[in-house]
Amino acid sequence: MTTASAVIPLIVAVPLAGAFIIALLNQKIPRLPDLLGVLATCVGLLLSLWSIYLVQVQPTSVYSVGNWPPPLGIAMVMDGLSAFMLVTVNAIAFAVALYSVDYMERFTAKWQFHSLFLLMLAGMNNVIITGDLFNLFVFLEIAAVASYALVAFGTERHALEAAFKYAVMGTIGSTFILLAIVLLYANTSTLNMADIGRALAQSPAPHLTLFVSGLFIAGFGLKAAVVPFHAWLPDAHPSAPAPISAMLSGVLIKALGVYALCRVLFNVLGLTSQISSILMFLGALSMVIGVFLAIGQWDLKRLLAYHSISQIGYVLLGIGLGTPLGIVGGLFHLFNHSVFKSLLFLNSGAVEYATGTRDLQKMGGLAARMPVTASTNFVAALSIAGVPPLNGFWSKLIIIVAAIQAERYGYAFWAALASVLTLASFMKVMKYAYWGGLGDAWRDVREVPGFMKASMVVLAVVCVLGGVLLLPGLREVFLGAGVEALHQGTHYAAGVLSEVK
Repeated sequence: MTTASAVIPLIVAVPLAGAFIIALLNQKIPRLPDLLGVLATCVGLLLSLWSIYLVQVQPTSVYSVGNWPPPLGIAMVMDGLSAFMLVTVNAIAFAVALYSVDYMERFTAKWQFHSLFLLMLAGMNNVIITGDLFNLFVFLEIAAVASYALVAFGTERHALEAAFKYAVMGTIGSTFILLAIVLLYANTSTLNMADIGRALAQSPAPHLTLFVSGLFIAGFGLKAAVVPFHAWLPDAHPSAPAPISAMLSGVLIKALGVYALCRVLFNVLGLTSQISSILMFLGALSMVIGVFLAIGQWDLKRLLAYHSISQIGYVLLGIGLGTPLGIVGGLFHLFNHSVFKSLLFLNSGAVEYATGTRDLQKMGGLAARMPVTASTNFVAALSIAGVPPLNGFWSKLIIIVAAIQAERYGYAFWAALASVLTLASFMKVMKYAYWGGLGDAWRDVREVPGFMKASMVVLAVVCVLGGVLLLPGLREVFLGAGVEALHQGTHYAAGVLSEVK
């Protein structure tokens, strides 16, 4: 067993073990949930960073669960795309776990939050590294069920209603995904993704592939809240505690939605021109509709929720172009959106923590009392709007340039327009929440506790310095292998199966 193969199962085992230990020992050690929550996510981040290095040494590594070689057994696969996604997911999870130490003091049964949170993280990590379609479905459901419970964590009426709506829509999406898996298994007699790709290459079934691709787009599109599958998201994000809103928008909809969709369409089924056109169209639709719906919102978290829909559109557009530059822009924007949108939700949680309201019309002048929150929010607002030199500018620019190079001028126009409207929307947030005169009701407001501030500052620093990841050396290490994994398409099968042998 290689070093890379030994690392792969730990990425799932560490948060999973943390979730169960917290549930078992929380009453004996009062601070255990906080300690294990931060420790498990920190270890996960270190392992994922190590995986980036290991991928440079060995592009594809395979771990056979139970020592049963695939396709008979379940395989866990580490390549450039999975390593990139693991860093994204676990970095945000660590920042959120740190933030939750202080924020979740206002909630009862804090151990339940941390246990569910780590269970959700374990599910996302396994979705990213699995090489088996049914195993992907199982852990997708584990992460989804944990997220349903976390959305309802406040147990208020609106939270329970939002969680129920989210669960119903999520179940519909899961049904589409399961039906697609069943059809592929019936046609290929295997569940291993590389083996399915090889079987379809040897015996092409274009009509089946197109139909299954449509099912996957509908199923994973629901998980990613892509227009027109987005109805659950504007209720779920505002109702959840701020750390969970950050995880839902920052990484969950990407790991369970965008990543899984890209892995299946590019590496298993093979991206066709028809599917590419559908992805670009859905991306543009999400960009424009999401930002227009966001502009009219006065509930801060609902406004951010609609922007999640809009920004996912950029990711889909870039990846849907199918060109190397488009994939670079799409993946880089996926990472950038994880950072600045998580930061924005943590900022909104800090405001609600200090003032007790999310209504922008009731705020004003909070920068005088909450300078750290206001400053980090301003950085995130400029980043999501694509203002240079912040990280969001570079990924949006790459996507627009890639669309122009591919002669998709209409898509480039809509991407630029959505960015301008995003800037207008967040200038409204800054004006009504942080700038202007301080209202009498907020004279006694104080900045949030230390762990919350530390988490926001770290994410703001990444927004400012994120552009350096495009420098030649760092780009190859962080993005190059992931771009190559998608661009190689169904050659993924040959790489995985050669490692098995």
